[in-house]
Amino acid sequence: MAEVVSSNQVSHNDEVYQKSRWQKIKDSKYLYLFAFPAFLYFLVFAYFPMYGVVIAFKDYMPSLGILGSPWVGFKHFQRFFNSYYFWDLIGNTLGINVYSLIVGFPLPIILALALNEIKDGWFKKFTQTATYAPNFISVVVISGMIISFLSPSTGIINHFLDWIGVGRIAFMQDPRWFKTIYVLSGVWQGTGWSSVIYFATLSGVDEQLHEAATIDGATKLQRNWYINLPTIAPTMIILLIMNFGSLMAGGFEKILLLQNPLNMESSNVIATFVYQSGLLDAQYSFAAAVGLFQSVINAALLIVVNFIARRVGETSLF
Repeated sequence: MAEVVSSNQVSHNDEVYQKSRWQKIKDSKYLYLFAFPAFLYFLVFAYFPMYGVVIAFKDYMPSLGILGSPWVGFKHFQRFFNSYYFWDLIGNTLGINVYSLIVGFPLPIILALALNEIKDGWFKKFTQTATYAPNFISVVVISGMIISFLSPSTGIINHFLDWIGVGRIAFMQDPRWFKTIYVLSGVWQGTGWSSVIYFATLSGVDEQLHEAATIDGATKLQRNWYINLPTIAPTMIILLIMNFGSLMAGGFEKILLLQNPLNMESSNVIATFVYQSGLLDAQYSFAAAVGLFQSVINAALLIVVNFIARRVGETSLF
């Protein structure tokens, strides 16, 4: 008898839970309707195309289709791993992205802390506008500006170097300069916009903490170190994890636009190699295998760094 009562009670609780859940969905129907286009976008353009990943394990031929093409297992992966350019692609990809992370990650934090110390006024607004504006310039325009400014014959940078007696340098033709040009131009374009999230977090810091620290004799540096930095630390960790998740990806568009036959030694990364192999050389299965390898490494890095962050600082994405 007790078991029957208990079973009925569980069934009743399940019904109440189901009604409560559907009631919440009904009450929030406009929010779900608002989110539906974004859900549909990712479903159509991100999840449905994942079916095509199977061509990495096939000799894909458009005339036979995905299902009709023969299976070859890990043939394309082995070809990539055994190729002479494998380590060059890995080295260039990691070199550019690690360089970008080391230089580009701290600068938005420093800029946000500096802007937070400036009193509201024309100088602060001008600085914010000047640092945010480059983010809205398209990659194509940025790449054109870089090529134009660094031109050995007509570039303003080389005119200046020639004027001070250094001499003209063929920046875009020298592989040694490519990574630095790519990273520094990215820092100029993205630092201001990346600092917005830190600046927004700093705006929520309780002013009473700063007042109390000032009364106790704390300097601005000490207040930033002991109050502001701990406040933005969770945001820093989350963004760092996300950056590690794209460590093998890189900025494909700008690299491709700045790439030329003379700097290929430093500019040829996995993303541009996939573009070359898949779209230009029509090696669809091989390009899919290389792209899948890149995505798996990125996912593994994201999971590992997220796990370490959760264990060390109890802050993580999931």
